[in-house]
Amino acid sequence: MNTTIPEPDTARKLFTVEEANSTLPLVKLIVRDIVELYADVRDRRDRLSAIAKNEYSNAERDEVYSEELEAVESSIYKDIEKLKSFIAELTEIGIEMKDPETGLIDFYSLQEGREIFLCWKLGEQNIAHWHELDAGFEGRQLL
Repeated sequence: MNTTIPEPDTARKLFTVEEANSTLPLVKLIVRDIVELYADVRDRRDRLSAIAKNEYSNAERDEVYSEELEAVESSIYKDIEKLKSFIAELTEIGIEMKDPETGLIDFYSLQEGREIFLCWKLGEQNIAHWHELDAGFEGRQLL
């Protein structure tokens, strides 16, 4: 993990609990979209992998499935790009996506003069937890 302090011109946004909570109406929508699309992309990748392992020889599989495989691969690529744009939206707000599968995000904040993360997960009503920068989800503590 990069623990260097950013230069003043690239300083990250530091949120108060109130500021972070005020972003949640928009953030919840973005994170929900990420979680749903991430699961869909993962499922389609798994199906492609299963097709690649079926009983057809490579030549037969290529002939039988080539158009379908290309279409699915193309849609996966497009959706990965969409995921990247959703995550970029969060980054632009000043939020770090930690787990696209569960919808876990962190907001940088200050506590007693040191940087911490305010931690939120899809399904939670408000931001009610924090953790040290290097602690991760397991280190969450109630505010």
